[in-house]
Amino acid sequence: MSRNRAITIDLDDTLWDCHPVIREAESKLWEWLETNYPKISDNYTQEMVADLRKKVVKDYPKKSHDYKFLRRSVLRTIFLTSGYDQKFAEDAFDFFDMHRNNVTLFEGAIETLEMLSTNFRVIALTNGNADLVKIGINHLFFDVIYAADFGYAKPDIKIFNEAIRRSGANKKDIYHVGDHPVNDIVGAQKAGLRTIWMNPTGISWPENSKEPDYTIEKITSLQDILMG
Repeated sequence: MSRNRAITIDLDDTLWDCHPVIREAESKLWEWLETNYPKISDNYTQEMVADLRKKVVKDYPKKSHDYKFLRRSVLRTIFLTSGYDQKFAEDAFDFFDMHRNNVTLFEGAIETLEMLSTNFRVIALTNGNADLVKIGINHLFFDVIYAADFGYAKPDIKIFNEAIRRSGANKKDIYHVGDHPVNDIVGAQKAGLRTIWMNPTGISWPENSKEPDYTIEKITSLQDILMG
């Protein structure tokens, strides 16, 4: 199979369930802060921190897709206003990031990525900040495009066009795989890519939107579609 065929693929909630990972990382971070910087929990509740994050998003709308920026900004603020040096906020971010990348891939995801990387140029295309090196799967990807680094987030056509450019493939030969109906599927459709919707919970496709080329509930189904 020609190596100039390409796959673009989302990460969070496509290769692993992201929400419990983030909840666990935030819980562990709060426990760590209470132990190491107790004045923060004296001054803030977790609900107050969530409200502060919303304020940062409002104040920096162009950075709303840069989750590292948002979290670092919040941490610097709560450290400073609690009487600690802001430099310690980076330690807190590193602690969170370690747990944020402690993901459990869906069953069969590694084997599927191994198959894909042998036959396609696999490009991760994410609005999140999962670190493929820390997770240990970077060797299975041809490239990775982070919205925060690129400056545009899915479903903006610019980020899909950048993936097409980096792949060296014709867009008609590229599938995009993702879980989000708008960010992944509608965005990829507008860029002229074929689409595979990862829908593990079996939700209904939104009305008034063009349906994806394929819908799968398990990531292993990619092997049947792409290698069949």
